[in-house]
Amino acid sequence: MDLRWHHSPVHFFQPGCSYIVTGGTVDKAALFCDTARLQLLEDLLLQIVSDCGWLIAAWAVFVNHYHLIAQSLAESATLSHLLNRLHSQTARELNRMDDAAGRQVWFQFWDDELTFERSYYARLNYVHNNAVKHGLVAVADQYPFCSARWFREKADPAFYRKVCSFKWDQVRIKDDF
Repeated sequence: MDLRWHHSPVHFFQPGCSYIVTGGTVDKAALFCDTARLQLLEDLLLQIVSDCGWLIAAWAVFVNHYHLIAQSLAESATLSHLLNRLHSQTARELNRMDDAAGRQVWFQFWDDELTFERSYYARLNYVHNNAVKHGLVAVADQYPFCSARWFREKADPAFYRKVCSFKWDQVRIKDDF
């Protein structure tokens, strides 16, 4: 019997639930270091989430990590399938752009099922404000590679105000990038 620890987080999946995901690059390397690379990551993230039958609620992409909140439906692909596809496609495209065939891009992903309403709202606000947390912008919807502006423009105004009322600066999420 092999009793070694597996050295990675266990990923459980429950269809019909919402999840927050953080993915990070190998050694926290700033591989998505310009507008073209950030746009690549954002575009593929949005496309693959949709292709896998998930409903996106929030996202933010950065030079060395991303955050995503999405809800699976009964017929959705598993979270592992979605993220494996995202990581492999972004790695292939990025490595093609950088002429770095075979380079490992992604290190790990961390996910949590969001089961409490207040936790869900706080994490939505956290993802929208992640660029503020990292000191990239003063106001969340000024950062072009996240859902903050989209959320402000598309959400029902009462729902928008409700989500914005939740404190995001004390939410505990793996985000030491």
